[in-house]
Parts: sequence; C-alpha cells; structure tokens
Amino acid sequence: MPAIQCLAVENSISRKKTGSQQLLVFLLAVDNLGFDKQVDVSWAGPDGEWHFLPAKYLGPRGERQEYWQARLVLNGKSGRELAGNVSFALRLRCQAGEFWDNNGGWNFQSKQGSGVTLARGLRLQNLRIKPRLEDGQQYVQIRVAVDPDMRAEAVVLHWTDDNWRHTIQTQCHRNKRLKQRGAQVWTARLKAEDVFALQYSICCQTGPVELWDNNGGRNYKVSRDPLKVMILNLHCYQEDKQDYKFSQIAKAISEQAVDIVCLQEVAEHWNDGRGDWESNAAHIINQRLKPPLHLYTDWSHLGFDKYREGVAILSRYPLHLTHSRYVSDSHDAYSIHSRKVVMAQVHVPYMGAINVFSAHLSWWEDGFQQQFQRLSEWAGSLQDEAVKATLLCGDFNIAAGSIGYQQVVNGNQYEDQYLAANHQGLFEKIFRVNDVHWGGLLADDYRIDYIFMNKASELQVASARVLFTDWDYGQVSDHVGYLMTFEPK
Repeated sequence: MPAIQCLAVENSISRKKTGSQQLLVFLLAVDNLGFDKQVDVSWAGPDGEWHFLPAKYLGPRGERQEYWQARLVLNGKSGRELAGNVSFALRLRCQAGEFWDNNGGWNFQSKQGSGVTLARGLRLQNLRIKPRLEDGQQYVQIRVAVDPDMRAEAVVLHWTDDNWRHTIQTQCHRNKRLKQRGAQVWTARLKAEDVFALQYSICCQTGPVELWDNNGGRNYKVSRDPLKVMILNLHCYQEDKQDYKFSQIAKAISEQAVDIVCLQEVAEHWNDGRGDWESNAAHIINQRLKPPLHLYTDWSHLGFDKYREGVAILSRYPLHLTHSRYVSDSHDAYSIHSRKVVMAQVHVPYMGAINVFSAHLSWWEDGFQQQFQRLSEWAGSLQDEAVKATLLCGDFNIAAGSIGYQQVVNGNQYEDQYLAANHQGLFEKIFRVNDVHWGGLLADDYRIDYIFMNKASELQVASARVLFTDWDYGQVSDHVGYLMTFEPK
C-alpha cells in the first residue's frame, strides 16, 4: 500500500449569475510517518501548466493513517480560468523521505463535471471528515459517497452522543438531483446542539448485504475542544531573565489555548506584609494574555525573605465559589511550613461544574500527610451531584511511588492523571525537576507536580504532556509544567 493515496476526487461545475465556478476536492489517505509532514496535490489543466495545491490535515484514519484534504475553487474572483479536465498526482514529504502516487507514471485523471469519483476498489467513503464541533454549532452535516455499482438501497448512520451507552440510527438521503457521473452522494444531518461529542459509523445496505465504513474500527468522531489544564511552579522570582520567562509562560497559555492554569510559588513583593499587586507573578502573566483570564490568588507565607508567596488559579471561564484556607498546622505567615490552598468552581461548557484546587504542599517529613488529608476532606465536602469532577492540581512535593504518593492513590479516591494518560509509556523519558530536595532520590519517575482527579469524576484524561523544556518554550522555572486535556467519559 502506498504511503499516500487518493480516496476520492470531486470535480464539479456550478453556474451562477456571476459566472461558472469549478470545485476541486481531493480526499487523501496518508501514512502516519511522523508529525512533521507536508502533503500536496500536483495538478494541471488542459494547458499543461502544473501547480502544487497544499493539503490540510483532517483527522485520523484507522490506527496508522490520516485523512488529508486539498480544496480549490476556480472562478472569476480566484483570478484563474476554470481548469476543466484535470491531471493530478500526490506528494508526501516527511523525515522518512519523499513519496509520490502518480498512478504508475500515468497520473490520475478527473473529468470536468464528473462529480465525486471514488478510488478504484473503494465502494463506500465518508466525505465530510471534520473532527471539531464549533462553538454554537447545532448540527453536523454528513456526506457519503457510494459506488453506483453497489445499487445501494439505504445508507444508515449508527451514532451516539453519550459514548455508545445509547445508539441512534438515522437514514441518509440520496441527492437524486445531481446529474453528474460518478459516485452516488448520500447526506444526513445529526443534531449536536447540547452535546460534547458525536461518534458514528456508516452502513450501506443492499438486500442482505451490509458494507460498513467505521474509520478502520475507530468510528468517526466530531467533538468540542477538550478542557485544557496547565500546572506550573513559578519558582518565586528566583529565575534569571524573569520578565522574559513570564512572557514565555503567557505565550504558551495563549498558543496552547489553555482553559485553566494552576500556579504555585506565585510571588509578589513583601512590602511589610501588605504585598504589591503590580509585582504579583500571576497578575503579570495574566496581563500579557489577550484577553486576560479570570484570576484568583492568595498567599501563604514569607518566601525567600522578601516575597509574599502563594498559589493561583486562572480560568477562561468565570470563577465561582472561590475560597482559600490553610491546610497546614501552622498559620504563621513567617513560616514556610504554612501552606494555603485556593479553590474555585468553573462551569465548563458541555461538561458542567468542575471544582479546581491549586495547592503547594509540604514535603512528607514537614507535614504532607496531614495537609493532604485536610485538602481531601475539604474537596470531599464540596462534592455533590452537580460537580462533574474535582481536580487537585499543583506541587505536592511527593515523588511518584513514594509513601506520600501511596497515601494519595491508595486512598482510592484520586488518580494521577499524567500516569493515566501515559500508562503505555511508563518507561519513556521522564523529566526531572531541578529541586535540590529531590536531587538524590533514586526512582524512575521524578515528578512532584500532579493533577489528581477523583475516581467518581464524569471526565477522563485524553492527553498529558510536559511543557517548558528546551524543546518547546524553554525552561522557565526549576520545575517543568504539565498540560493535560480532559473530556466527558
């Protein structure tokens, strides 16, 4: 099987008062040979002049391929004459090399006005590959191509909006008004007004015979954006090039479209204990976001003899029920063993209410056990049917596998979400914090920053990655950050 192949090509002509218009659409299957790849279609009309048309990634195809699409509209506004009949070939460039599919040297052909043509041997194909549901989108349009030799009697969508707990069947309708040659085109519309995601597969029925397109066993999925949560210990104004690093953090939040940020070692000038809001690290980062997020922060104790040191939550969505409290035995503002946690409830569209806690707890020998117990009891007291998930986020000063970590996970209430997302890659490279307290710890996993989510949550982690390394935004602290995404179960 070639590394790149054409699944379907559409060559249609429409005539309007302003003139004729030609639409060329190429649906491609591309082997997943790496992240950094370029895909394009080389095409020419009757004049023999060749052009490269870039393709865009659409989504996964089965387990090892991807859908890509190249699209071109030709009319008076485009500045090009109609292409008419088209010759074309496909090109994939990636680290593994350059790959072509040019029909064995003869190039592929598409006749003007031929409509949708399926690749040889392909009898059923979803044409509308669009993984994302836009904000406010109420319906999903499905478009299916069927080989006319199938003599299809019905095309049925089997779909769900609750992860297959219930299944719905919807009949597609054939567009008989199309007089073009080529594949039959069947369409349907699915309601998506109040849902986070839809999954579906396509069944073509001809008598007792059923032919399925279920995306190679994965089914097709269209969903809202997942909830993105980032955690980071800011290192309390101890970094060189501190202002630049604040800008890098803001840049990452913006570029990664983070929804909720939990920060620790958030510092501002001590100022005789009165603080100085303009120097507050979370405030500075937030002011560099366009637009700024909602922010809630509080301080625990004097840090490095010159700062009010605390924790913060930033959120794209309004913060409700904000509260802070000490979870440590000590409430002394001059003791580093005084540890305060902030919490807020966030109402996330299509997910519901989520309770978020930003914490920076002490080491095991300095009171972690009691502090986490108080935090857990506090979080539990706020849990009810309206709360879809509870996230305990931040720097817990416990290494994975340590006695403190076992206290958390063996309590059978909370799960380590980075581990849940990367359970198949436990022996991959782990990023170690540059914290002298943990420098001599012999373990495979040096994380002390976590997102713990309650097991009764109605959410599940979809991905987890490390941020602020030499490979992305650079080091901004003595800790790395973590970015995790969540979606409904």
